[in-house]
Amino acid sequence: MHDTPLFDWIITMNFQPIKPKKVSTQIAEQIRASILAGEFAPGDKLPPERELAELFGVSRPSVREAINVLASSGLVSSYQGGGTVVMSLVETTAANPLTELIRSQQERALDVIEVRKCMESWTVYYAAQRALPDDIRRMDEIIAAMQRNLELKQPSEDLDANLHIVIARATHNIVWLHLMQSLFDAMKEFQRSVWRAVYLTQDDHLLLFNHHKAIVDAIKLKDSEAARDAMTHHLTFAQGRSNAYVSQNQTA
Repeated sequence: MHDTPLFDWIITMNFQPIKPKKVSTQIAEQIRASILAGEFAPGDKLPPERELAELFGVSRPSVREAINVLASSGLVSSYQGGGTVVMSLVETTAANPLTELIRSQQERALDVIEVRKCMESWTVYYAAQRALPDDIRRMDEIIAAMQRNLELKQPSEDLDANLHIVIARATHNIVWLHLMQSLFDAMKEFQRSVWRAVYLTQDDHLLLFNHHKAIVDAIKLKDSEAARDAMTHHLTFAQGRSNAYVSQNQTA
């Protein structure tokens, strides 16, 4: 039998009074968990305030307060008339300095491509191991849209970028996703210029389509090594085209 007086024993347990959580705190916690689970990528918009209130079964002021909490922690940013946007975990300033650097010194984009080549070869390696049925469905939808564009002789530059982000999402590693999204945001302007300058023929578009399909096929087979090889092959090709584009501009 315990010799310590009951009252003294209870004191030593350091119990704390139970405090009910505010509704807005619970909303913020759920949205934060969703962002950190990779369900929203940097740049994605949260559903409108009214829709969130309906989903949570709460008042709009409670949702507004939750959004303010998330904004103060840097996870989201709200814009008048522009909704609430998920921010990058790896970007600490409103303006991305890397974007400005690439704009002023195009050859710096080649440095980013070199980094992407290393990062994405491992991103796809893990995606092949971890991709869930929903991830595969998203990839299949993008590949199908790319094939339609190919048949219609239309470019797929936006679908190309989206596929790489979906692959990063399929790692289910929030850091991979946010790093990849930040790099793609910084490179967006440069990549668009490259697409329009060097991928001009139907053969070019078919080659890119086959590259992406080979990557997705390897992921679907859960073949990490094949997925990594396919991504490395694709990015080595893209690196060569980007080098040619920068060299052409420097001599123009």
